[in-house]
This record gives sequence, structure tokens and C-alpha cells, in this order.
Amino acid sequence: MAGTVVFDLDGTLADTSGDLIAAANACFQARGLGALLDPDGDALIAFHGGRAMLRAGYARLPADMLLPPGAEDEDYPRLLDYYADAIAVHTRLYPGAAEALERLAAEGCRLAVCTNKPERLAETLLRQLGIRHHFAALIGADTLPVRKPDPRPYAAAVHGAGGEVARSFLVGDTDTDRRTASAAGVRVALVAFGPEGAGLARLAPDAMLAHFDELPMLAEEWLGR
Repeated sequence: MAGTVVFDLDGTLADTSGDLIAAANACFQARGLGALLDPDGDALIAFHGGRAMLRAGYARLPADMLLPPGAEDEDYPRLLDYYADAIAVHTRLYPGAAEALERLAAEGCRLAVCTNKPERLAETLLRQLGIRHHFAALIGADTLPVRKPDPRPYAAAVHGAGGEVARSFLVGDTDTDRRTASAAGVRVALVAFGPEGAGLARLAPDAMLAHFDELPMLAEEWLGR
């Protein structure tokens, strides 16, 4: 199968929300604020990034509790450090992800990751999850001066894997991924097994994946043999 499949990471290949929220809560606890985010109820917030988690936590403080100026800028690098030290404690691949990657590779697909996670953290996580070897290219939030939904990181991922943008598509889990695909002029499949579930159909992607078992057939349909 001649073509390239590009994957988002958080919320697409793996449920990383537990470890992300733990890192944010570590920042809050270091300030004596307690654990302000819930690993289950706030899973969707985790996939909007570290700063989004910090802001969500701060917003839950009593109105009379004032944080020092610059708290977010102080806490964000700390959050990344906490996360790097415990990046795969609760994180798990979604069911069928590893098997789908193996089948796509066996059928001749080029595979790449394009994520808004910092590159070094994405590299570490993919290795700890045991799937780094499947990907010929990895583009993170800081690999280029721009990030998704700008189409340039997507194109860099495809080209890094030795593919052509015209014969590629994106697998993701957010509106950012949908907009990235639109900007790059490619199709997008959104997963229905992340925190938002089937509700992502409201974004009108080209396809919804209920399980990774469906991906090889979709790749054959979109990329051909």
C-alpha cells in the first residue's frame, strides 16, 4: 500500500490524560492548593495542553485566593518536568493501536507522528510505549517554528517518512487535527474512543474510527494498494 498515515499522539494513539493531569496537580500541590483536577472528569482538558490544564485548575480557586503574577509561566515548565519524570505511569495505548500499526507497516504504509506535544516528550513516550520503531518521522510542537493546525508540521511529517502529502491522511482526535488536515488538503479520520467519543462527529471529519481494527481497511480505501 503506497501512502502515508500520520497520527496525532495524545488522545489518538494513547490515553495520556492520567499522567498529564497528575503533572498539573503536582504543580498545584507544590503551591499548597491541593489536586484541583480530576483524572476522570477532566480528561478532555488534558488533551488541550499543559497551559489549558493550569488555567482550568486556577479557575477553581476561591475568588479571594490570588495567585502571584506570572504563576502560569512559572508552573508550565515545572509541569513539563513533572510529566517527563512520570510520563507513562497511567498512559496506555488504545485497544488495537499496536496491531493496526503493525498491519499498516506490513502492507507497505509509511507511518509518521505529528503532535503538539514537545518533541522530546513525544519521543520518550513512544519509546516507553514500545511503538517508536513503527514511525519513520516524528514532528513535535517545537520541531518547527509553527505547530498544528498550521499545515507545515504535517507536511514535514509526511516528507520525513518519505511520502507525498497528496497520498497521505491524518488520524486525530480534535478540531485542531481536522483543521490541520483541511489546511494540508488531505483527509482526516477522527477517533471515537477518546474522551469526547462519538461527539467528534459534529466536526464532520471524512471518517470516524470506532476502533483501530477499522484503520487498515480505511487506509486501503483511501490510499489503495
